[in-house]
Amino acid sequence: MKNNGLLIVFSGPSGAGKDTILKHLLERNENIKLSVSATTRAPRQGEIDGKDYHFIDRAQFDAMEKNDEMLESAEYCGNCYGTPSKPIENWISAGNDVILEIEVQGASQIKSKCPDCVSIFVLPPSLKVLEQRLRDRKTESEEAIQKRLSIARKEISEGNHYDYVVINDTVDNAVDDIIHIICAEKHKVHRDTNLLEGVLNHA
Repeated sequence: MKNNGLLIVFSGPSGAGKDTILKHLLERNENIKLSVSATTRAPRQGEIDGKDYHFIDRAQFDAMEKNDEMLESAEYCGNCYGTPSKPIENWISAGNDVILEIEVQGASQIKSKCPDCVSIFVLPPSLKVLEQRLRDRKTESEEAIQKRLSIARKEISEGNHYDYVVINDTVDNAVDDIIHIICAEKHKVHRDTNLLEGVLNHA
């Protein structure tokens, strides 16, 4: 009997390097699926609808919430974000591990609804490094950068509510840490009862 996959909540402040980590993680583990969130914000340059986000308007977003088609939802910097639930249910049933890249407000909702999920919080080496990464994007105004830094300070204080914290000093190290976390979680007894039963049945 095939075990269900893991539901992994993946958070961290803007600029912590989450997208880069996930890109490398998906390249190294084909069993992992990345949930695509829905958002009411406008696409950034180079972003693709259905790949980076499902870009929808506020009316569509509200309708999905009303129809209970969102696993979680939150408002961040004036825009709405949410996680469509159906693809996640299908992947987990098929044995895939599913990563939800969401901010701390949405993560709290997920952990409340899905207490068996695994939560990972990504941190930059320092706030100074975080600020430089935000500036290197060259996509936002000074006001927007300062707002993100202010939010980041509050989010970082929430890191102690997660199961694991990973410092993104280098991408390779961060990806290695996450792979080890996933492996350890899959070998916890309460997740791997089929293995125990299999050994006993073949005694």
